[in-house]
Amino acid sequence: MRRKLAAGNWKMNGLSGALGEAVALAAAHPAPGIDILLCPPATLLDRMADSVHGSKVAVGGQDCHPLVSGAHTGDISAEMLADAGASYVILGHSERRADHGETDALIRAKTEAALAAGLAAVVCVGETEAQRDAGETLAVVGAQLAGSLPDAGVSAETLVVAYEPVWAIGTGRVPTLEQIAEVHDSLRAALKDRFGATADGIRLLYGGSVKPGNAAEIFATSNVDGALVGGASLKASDFSAIIAALEAAPE
Repeated sequence: MRRKLAAGNWKMNGLSGALGEAVALAAAHPAPGIDILLCPPATLLDRMADSVHGSKVAVGGQDCHPLVSGAHTGDISAEMLADAGASYVILGHSERRADHGETDALIRAKTEAALAAGLAAVVCVGETEAQRDAGETLAVVGAQLAGSLPDAGVSAETLVVAYEPVWAIGTGRVPTLEQIAEVHDSLRAALKDRFGATADGIRLLYGGSVKPGNAAEIFATSNVDGALVGGASLKASDFSAIIAALEAAPE
């Protein structure tokens, strides 16, 4: 049985005062029936890890460099994230792919680095609006999945896959439940083809304008094991409502 996961991606948001939201979230869910993850900006990572230490809230990074160390100004290695208290890292988010030109090959290298450092990788895939309109969604997402994952080190504990249609991120637009199920079912099939029985335990998250008002129906959809949440994860009250919906979702 896959344990569901509610992951919050704070993106480039949050100053010191926002750490109270993480503390409030941990206090609101002392014994959750699911896994909870917050990925703050790197400037807050170690302090957030300290603030929720001993709770059921895990902390993760938003990106890592594929190398352990070196002359890479402004970059952060997976080992540095782990040293700061992270247990997960988000990789291949569409904003990284678009804003920084990240390729599947680079994301694969970063994933390998994350696994080597003992981090679980949340690898993101998703199509643009133009690709959706052209009927290319499954081909695009399948190619991203194939190119972004390493062949070794993948397990239910080390890999999470997040489907985030680019056109739905932060726009308020959400695919139909049938569209979400089609992609998630396709991802599960592709993972099984590549990793066999291991794929049964790999969690598939949906991301893209997930809010308290639409969470329950999304979580009842085929092969949706949780969510990668953006803006709605910045406030403990909003994220708590999504967590509650996921806890109540059918197995």
